[in-house]
Amino acid sequence: MTSDADLSTRWLSPEQRQVWLDMVRVLTRLPASLDAQLERDAGMNFYEYHVLSMLSETEQRTLSVSRLAELTSSSVTRLSNVAKRLEARGLLARVTDPADRRVTLATLTDAGLAAVTAAAPRHVTIVRRLIVDAVTPAQLRQLQAIQQRILAELDPGAVTRPEWLDPEPAP
Repeated sequence: MTSDADLSTRWLSPEQRQVWLDMVRVLTRLPASLDAQLERDAGMNFYEYHVLSMLSETEQRTLSVSRLAELTSSSVTRLSNVAKRLEARGLLARVTDPADRRVTLATLTDAGLAAVTAAAPRHVTIVRRLIVDAVTPAQLRQLQAIQQRILAELDPGAVTRPEWLDPEPAP
């Protein structure tokens, strides 16, 4: 007996299935590789590094917790748990926004900046080895174009895109 779902589902072709399963392999192996490198070299996981690096990119090393959660594709609850651990290590501080008492701000401390700065060279080395140098410059441009198309579906409002990556508006 054939169900309605079987009739309406556009199943993947063998080639499409292979592409999907290869992507699944990348999606599962890449985070594990990044975590292992950062744990070994910096005593932090990739998500912790990502949180600290996002803060390091801002002018005041400060973002609202809700914006930081968006930028790191996380829930506020997950980010708060990680922020608590980073706070205990002296890498991050959280304070109430004096301009809006409903908002909590996360600030990268001097120790946090030192930690992310120390971790960055080895992290960039593995990113370069696993991604950038693994493909040709033309393939890298194709990868960016492909990622932009996928992100247009996953994040249509581009809420996970850091503002500082956007070019400055012309005067």
